[in-house]
Amino acid sequence: MTPAWLYNLALCMHLLGAFSLVSGTVVAGVGFEAARRRGNCAEIALLLGVARIGAVLVVGGTVLAGSFGLWLVALGHWGYGTPWVDAAIGLLTLVVVIGSIGGQRPKQARKLAAVLATQQLAPNQELRALLDDGVARTLNYVAAAALVAIIVLMVVKPGSPHS
Repeated sequence: MTPAWLYNLALCMHLLGAFSLVSGTVVAGVGFEAARRRGNCAEIALLLGVARIGAVLVVGGTVLAGSFGLWLVALGHWGYGTPWVDAAIGLLTLVVVIGSIGGQRPKQARKLAAVLATQQLAPNQELRALLDDGVARTLNYVAAAALVAIIVLMVVKPGSPHS
């Protein structure tokens, strides 16, 4: 029998990771979308720097939520093979993979905007193309939607008698 304090510790850390993951996603998304609407390279670089902080929160949150979530499965009433647990693990894997791919264009845009800002130049066509890359934006929005689906699974625990 697992002591309640141990389960509660794992749950607390899992929730801390989830909050970091969600808040980082919001910070990164808002920073990126705000940068897309700017016409000054220094502002674009600054906003993409804020988005980078969000990305760091996402990475830390993913590590915490994922590792402590796996520990909760071992400690709790659910096991691997439980459909909502497996779906959440699969979706988190999807979020990590497509979020990593989708984050490459904003990273390149941040670096280019910083260079252009030091030269006091206006955004060029290459920077605009990086900011407006439809594939990267779609991947990031799909990752965010998958994150919402994970939250729904964690809250609802469909088919679980322990919900």
